[in-house]
Order: sequence, then structure tokens, then C-alpha cells
Amino acid sequence: MRKYYFLSAFFLIISIASFAQSKDETAIRNILNEQTNAWNSGNLEGFMNGYWQDDSLMFIGKSGITYGWQQTLNNYKKGYPDTAAMGKLQFDILQVKRLSAICFFIVGKWNLTRSIGNIGGHFTLLFKKVKNKWVIVADHSS
Repeated sequence: MRKYYFLSAFFLIISIASFAQSKDETAIRNILNEQTNAWNSGNLEGFMNGYWQDDSLMFIGKSGITYGWQQTLNNYKKGYPDTAAMGKLQFDILQVKRLSAICFFIVGKWNLTRSIGNIGGHFTLLFKKVKNKWVIVADHSS
């Protein structure tokens, strides 16, 4: 009987700990889904809602490092001036790793299906909880 209680308590503790982690992970996955939906609707500003709206936001791409939310949005507008260039976005999340209580590291693939030619690559994202909201504070996409 003791073994049963011990086992039950153990699984209860594991379940509670897993729920706390999966709640944050679910919130982050929801942000990525919202970004995908915004992109696929041609809404770059909506897509940018997942990013930290701060001058310290870091985006690393083929042209180097960009700092700041507004400059990152400007670069997206320049690189994807219309829905033909934007195409349809799909993310494939390969790894979600909690680094601390307020940071997650995400690794994935991105793909744009477009009439003008498909493109894709990989990304790493650093999510941080800022003012009780998960936001991307660093993005490296290639």
C-alpha cells in the first residue's frame, strides 16, 4: 500500500511540473501559430506582434544583424513587399528548450510556398517573458 501512495505522489508531482512547463510552451507555440496566420493573411504588423517591441530586439539574417522592432518590420516590408513575395508560411518546430523560468530557445524550419518560387531555411528564436508576456527577443533566420 505504501508503494502505491509513493507512486501516486510521484506521478502527481511530475504531472504538476510538466503542466507548468507545457503551459509556457503552449503559449509560445500559440504565438508562432498567430504569426503564421498573420503572415498568411499578408499582415506583417500582425506577424511582428510576436516580437519584443523594443530597440534591443535582435534579428540576424543573411544581411547581418538588425536591431530594433521598427527596423525589423521595415526590413520585412522591403523584402516581402506584397503577398506574392510573402507566399504562405509554414513553421516546423524541431526543438523547444526551456533555458530558465523566463527564457525558451526554439529551433525550427521555415518554408514559404510562393508562385514566384518557394524558399525556406532554418531559424533559432530566443523567447523571453517580458512584463508577463512571451516575446521573441532574438531571431536568427537563414
